[in-house]
Amino acid sequence: MSVGPRTNGDGSLTIQPRLSIPAEEIELRVTTSGGPGGQHANRSLTRVVATFRVATSNVLSDEQKRRVEEAFGSVVRSSASRFRSQRQNRFAALEQLAEKLATSLAPRTPRRATQPTKGAQVRRVDQKKARGRLKEQRRRPAED
Repeated sequence: MSVGPRTNGDGSLTIQPRLSIPAEEIELRVTTSGGPGGQHANRSLTRVVATFRVATSNVLSDEQKRRVEEAFGSVVRSSASRFRSQRQNRFAALEQLAEKLATSLAPRTPRRATQPTKGAQVRRVDQKKARGRLKEQRRRPAED
């Protein structure tokens, strides 16, 4: 693996400032990209699929593994086929994989319960009354 976005000289993939996934834990597979594009797309192995198996990782803690599995399952995959070059697609697939792992490992801020504002309550009631008037107008007139 060569150096590219988020990759180090040793081929490891940087997820966070203090977390890197070694190249040995990431499986890269190349296939034909398919789709329109003539002979180049049908014959060149340019599509790259990067696969990371969470359970077998030696660098993630149990808590980190749980968070990644909760978000993506036991296997995290990303693929790229938008470039003509396998090298560019490899970088794109690794970047997508790093982004997925980074978002699943980012600390979550707890939700704070809030009250609706007075204006929001008034608007809600007004909308309900307007909807009721509209439905009332659709009814058959009362027989006197």
